[in-house]
Amino acid sequence: MKKLTILVIGVLSMSNVMAQDISDALRYSQDEIQGSARFRALSGAFGALGGDMSAVSINPAGSAIFNRSHASISLSSLNLDNDVSFFNGQSSSSDSKVDLNQGGAAFVFTNNNLNSPWRKFVLSVAYDKTANYDDQWTASGQNTNSIDSYFLAFAQGQRLDEISAFPGETISEAYADIGAIYGFGNQQAFLGYESFILEPDANTDENTLYTSNIATGTFDQSYNLVTRGYNGKFSFNAAAQYEDKLYLGINLNTHFINYERFTSFNESNSNDGSVVTRVGFDNNLLTTGNGFSFQLGAILKLTKELRAGFTYNSPTWLTITEETSQYVETVRNEGGNNVSAFINPNVINIFPDYRLQSPGKITGSLAYVFGEQGLLSFDYSRRNYKNTKFRPTSDSFFAAQNDIIDNVFKIANTYRFGGEYKVKQFSFRGGYRFEESPYVDDTFYGDLTGYSLGIGYNFGNTRLDLTYDQAERTVNNQLYSVGLTDAATLDTNNSNITLSLGFNL
Repeated sequence: MKKLTILVIGVLSMSNVMAQDISDALRYSQDEIQGSARFRALSGAFGALGGDMSAVSINPAGSAIFNRSHASISLSSLNLDNDVSFFNGQSSSSDSKVDLNQGGAAFVFTNNNLNSPWRKFVLSVAYDKTANYDDQWTASGQNTNSIDSYFLAFAQGQRLDEISAFPGETISEAYADIGAIYGFGNQQAFLGYESFILEPDANTDENTLYTSNIATGTFDQSYNLVTRGYNGKFSFNAAAQYEDKLYLGINLNTHFINYERFTSFNESNSNDGSVVTRVGFDNNLLTTGNGFSFQLGAILKLTKELRAGFTYNSPTWLTITEETSQYVETVRNEGGNNVSAFINPNVINIFPDYRLQSPGKITGSLAYVFGEQGLLSFDYSRRNYKNTKFRPTSDSFFAAQNDIIDNVFKIANTYRFGGEYKVKQFSFRGGYRFEESPYVDDTFYGDLTGYSLGIGYNFGNTRLDLTYDQAERTVNNQLYSVGLTDAATLDTNNSNITLSLGFNL
């Protein structure tokens, strides 16, 4: 393999870097506690129940339900299936992995002062994976829009000397300098110009008008996407029981993000008048981040059987770093001969850290416990995705993205139902959930529906639980944020098998 020279840009100070958009905001704002097998078996309807380590991540008062110190660990087999349609093309893909998605322990301290209304105090630490980003799919079809529209969108209005290499300057040097001085958008125009996709109206430094060397017609296109990574949360919990009816708790959460995305786009055409007949365009993105949030929760025993829960989730305040690299290749017809152009800057763009505030959430819960025989549980959550914010808001680009968020996002409600029935040492469980789309236009990003089934066996001090759960959603995945904004439609089915071991300490 040929050794690559990597140049790193450390100061992309222009606000129009175009690396972040609302799809990033939504990706890092959505959190779904994957949780223990028992938690998943009830579709996460645990806000008024507690007594499970993943329930503590939903309602911090849940740890005070434990009568003894407790720990649990969970492994999941994660499976993602996509049915993809793109114009006249149909395809399918799948991805699977086995992963540790939950672990934690709660330490119960009983108050021996019989005159005190505070019965016990609990300290807990828990890890939960809140998102799995592993995915891969391919969209292929015949389109009447070309990738040239992407490069033209960035080039129009830009001076030619601000999107092209100077005499004697290498592709790497020019790409790095343009990025450092003018930003990511000019780099895209540079790739289009240097690969002969763009043709300036006049070959002068002052030129700001461009046309395409790709003629109109039909285009055979293929778009490949591979993503890897996760979003995780560590919770540090404190809770207490007041008398025999009220449980109170608080979580201090630290969040961490690792997300990698690779996309490869290929286009070919045989249109009359086309100078450029083939285009290959690869993009890599690496995102890392960390953040903080807190939760306040309460569980109240209204009667011996009936419980109510309430949880407030604060916004999550994230600091995010992104790196990108790109490559473009074209084939053009010159005098009947095919000539290739390879524009590979070998440059990693390292963008300045930016901040993202995800929206807070409130959850109300009810549960009815039938003694030792079973239970029914219901959770309702409300989250206003309009409150998602890029920061600093003084940045003109981030301010524009926040305006878009305010127009396209909405309040989304989530409903979760769960039940459990016990026969001797066995527990049989099931659940259903429905999550509304965060988009005003839910045909773009659909609602989620899911169900779950599980079984558990109690050995006394140890419990073994097994659950199968499945969720479906339809998403229109836009290829690019500007220019070629056509979308591939994904019918996504996410199924999981989770095995948990819980034991008293």
